[in-house]
Amino acid sequence: MAGSSFGNQFKITTWGESHGKAIGVVVDGCPAGLPLTEKDIQSFLDRRKPGSSPFVTPRKEKDEVEILSGTFDGRTTGCPISLLVRNLTHRSSDYNHIADIYRPGHGDYTFDHKYGFRDYRGGGRTSGRETIGRVAAGSIASKLLEKLGIDLYAYTKSIGPVSIDPTCFSREEIQNNPLFMPDSASAAKAEEYLTDCMKQQDSSGGVIECIAKNLPIGIGEPVFDKLSANLAKAICSIGSVKAFEIGDGIEVSKARGSQNNDCFFLEKGNIAKKTNHSGGILGGLSDGSDLILRAHIKPTSSISAPQTTVSRNGKEEEIRIQGRHDPVIVPRAVVVVESMTAITLIDMLFSNMTAKIDGILKFYER
Repeated sequence: MAGSSFGNQFKITTWGESHGKAIGVVVDGCPAGLPLTEKDIQSFLDRRKPGSSPFVTPRKEKDEVEILSGTFDGRTTGCPISLLVRNLTHRSSDYNHIADIYRPGHGDYTFDHKYGFRDYRGGGRTSGRETIGRVAAGSIASKLLEKLGIDLYAYTKSIGPVSIDPTCFSREEIQNNPLFMPDSASAAKAEEYLTDCMKQQDSSGGVIECIAKNLPIGIGEPVFDKLSANLAKAICSIGSVKAFEIGDGIEVSKARGSQNNDCFFLEKGNIAKKTNHSGGILGGLSDGSDLILRAHIKPTSSISAPQTTVSRNGKEEEIRIQGRHDPVIVPRAVVVVESMTAITLIDMLFSNMTAKIDGILKFYER
């Protein structure tokens, strides 16, 4: 199976299945000397682990990470970093009744046709549990961004019809409610909405917004490897993402050029933009203003309400999904979006180091 690796200078390869013995990631390209312990990585994994609130799957997993290689005395060595998280409480028997049935909204049908078989126990490689490797790698990328003075964070912008009120935005509030919303009043309304969804054996989608501050100007390439293009691939590779936006996103299709263009002006002698409709990217390159992106997350496909489907032998069936599933994926996906953004930014920051001969000469000057 191809396609389990992402990145060039900072490259990650995830491995493992939802109901296998373990799941993890290999990170290659991390510079030597970065302080890194399992505690640093665990703080990120704790943000996505199951069983943490009434609005996520009740599957109880500690998701404790083990560093197998790439560090010595609490610092990276420059060698590949291998990270492992063991699966401890998988219940494969929950999936026996759907071994030959294609679940609506899942990859069962397409996976079976491509490979001639599928791992029906929780989806195998297509499970959201694969994102453990991404988050573990993202914690390392985030530490590197922090060293560079780049501030990156993500939060839930909306769940179902409930959106945050921008005038009530509080970054501190993001970690104070189980939905990771920066607006406590909107979080309470979203919890009510989700409770109703759960009563109806249904699920909800939502939107995650991610912001990076203090990015240097010129990160990205002007043709195929635009910063926006690579971010789109990174975010859209997350299984539940169905749409991606930069800046004003789809709203630009309704605007005029005079409304959408960000005019420049001088601020204390420095070039700045009066607005940020572009979301921090011009011509595929970062422009020095805040990078703003959004991921639109679909409703959880596994719902206990009855649905119609077809079995592998071509028989029509009615299906009720059993097991332990999230009524909404959004809260646990916040750190996944943040992690994939961090991985993409670090990879492109490293690539950018060879953009000018002056930079190379300065690096190797004696």
